[in-house]
Amino acid sequence: MKTIGLLGGMSWESSQTYYRLLNEGVKARLGGLHSAKLILYSVDFAEIEALQHQGNWAETANILSRAARALEEAGADFLVIGTNTMHKVAPEIEQAIGIPLLHIADATAGVLKRDGVSSVGLLGTRFTMEQDFYRARLEQSGIRVIVPNESERELIHRVIYGELCQGAINPASKQAYLEIVASLAERGAEAVILGCTEIGLLIQQADTPVALYDTTEIHAAQAVEKTLDT
Repeated sequence: MKTIGLLGGMSWESSQTYYRLLNEGVKARLGGLHSAKLILYSVDFAEIEALQHQGNWAETANILSRAARALEEAGADFLVIGTNTMHKVAPEIEQAIGIPLLHIADATAGVLKRDGVSSVGLLGTRFTMEQDFYRARLEQSGIRVIVPNESERELIHRVIYGELCQGAINPASKQAYLEIVASLAERGAEAVILGCTEIGLLIQQADTPVALYDTTEIHAAQAVEKTLDT
């Protein structure tokens, strides 16, 4: 079994979901008392969040590259970054390490293509919804990406940082998210990507008839396959 390097803490609320899914996935495959071999490096998200909103992506890349090197030096065989937004600096992190990086957008695109989905709505932070680093990766796979309108993007972003990253689940926010999901479907989305690793804490497939693709679940499942790949 390969050792997973999990770069987390962005936020720790979703990192604990990764930890559970990775261990559940290995146990489901191997049975008995088996669990995942992994090394977790958890950053202080307050520092990262401040740099994000200052637009200082270069310093976030430096911080996460150092963390990734620490995981490699500790024995990780490959890297999983437990956040969608910070894949903005994935190229810099890849250059800093000698082990493979499992890119969350590539994992998601692979599942969408497998399922024959060609048009998706995208929920995430403003950075993920509005910038090219994530959307372009999906579009290069032939997937049309539809994002919410300006006011919807603002609400989604505010709820992620002001509520979900702090462990707060607000019924009114859940309803607002579900209305946005329905709106994306009306605009032609065959499915909606939960493109922030905290969103799955708020809405699940049972809440809506629109197909949801939770990137945390997809990413963790790919990591399970990788760790068991001999």
